[in-house]
Amino acid sequence: MIRRLVGDISYRFIRVWQRNLTVFSKTWKVGLAPSLLEPVLYLVAFGAGLGALVGTLHIDGRTVSYIRFIAPALVAVTIMQNAFFENTYSSFVRMYYQKTFDAMLATPLSLADVITGEIVWGATRSAIAATLMLVAITPFGLLSYPSSLLVIPLAFLGGVAFGSAGMWFTGVLPTIDMFNLPVFLFITPMFLFSGTFFPLQNLPQWAQYAALALPLTHLVQITRALTFGRLEPHLLWNLAYLVGFTVMVFPLAMGRMRVRLIA
Repeated sequence: MIRRLVGDISYRFIRVWQRNLTVFSKTWKVGLAPSLLEPVLYLVAFGAGLGALVGTLHIDGRTVSYIRFIAPALVAVTIMQNAFFENTYSSFVRMYYQKTFDAMLATPLSLADVITGEIVWGATRSAIAATLMLVAITPFGLLSYPSSLLVIPLAFLGGVAFGSAGMWFTGVLPTIDMFNLPVFLFITPMFLFSGTFFPLQNLPQWAQYAALALPLTHLVQITRALTFGRLEPHLLWNLAYLVGFTVMVFPLAMGRMRVRLIA
C-alpha cells in the first residue's frame, strides 16, 4: 500500500514529476534558453546601459552598483516566471490538448498526485533555471559565496508558491488565450513593483505597503540578501510570508483543479 503524505497525496506524485523530467530531458535546450537568456539580456541592458546613468545605490546601509542591485532581482524573476508559466501554459496544454491528465488519472494516480507532481515539477524548473542564472552571473563578480548557494533551495520554495498560483489560474481560466489576464494583472505588476529595478523606498508609502503584499517582493528581498552575503533576522519575516503564501495557495489550486477535472 502506498503511504499517504497529506490527504490524497501519495509518493506516486513522483511519477508525474518523472514523466515531465523525461520530456524535459529531450527538449531542455528549447525550454530553458528563453527563460535564461531573457534575464541575462535584462542584466546586460539595464546594468551596462541604465547602470551607467544610475551609478550606485544605498541599500540597507551599504553602497552597491546598480547592476549588482538588479542581478539578484532578475534571479527571483526567473524563479517566478519558470514556475508560473510551467503551471499555466504547459500544464494547460497537458490537461486540455494532449489529454495527459486524463491518461494519468486512468492509472492508480489520484488527482492530488497529478496536481502535486505538476507543481513540484514547476518548482524544479525554477530551481534549475536559478542554478543556471547563478552560474551565468558568477563571472561578473556580482554574487557572494557560499550564501548565494542558498538561492537554490529558495528557488524551489518560490517555485512551489508561484506554481501553485499558476495552477489555480489553470483551474479557473477556460481557454489558453485567457492566460494573458493573469500575466498582465498578476505577473507584470510584480515584475515592475517588487523592488526589482528600483528600491521600494522610492515609492510612496502606500505603494510600499502594497508591494509588501506581493510574494515576489519577499522573494526578491531574500534573494538579494543571500547574494549580498547578508543573513539577517528580518529575512525570517520574508521567508514566513513565502511559506504562508504557499500553504494558502496550494490547497486552493488543488481544490480548483478538482472542480475543473472531476466535479
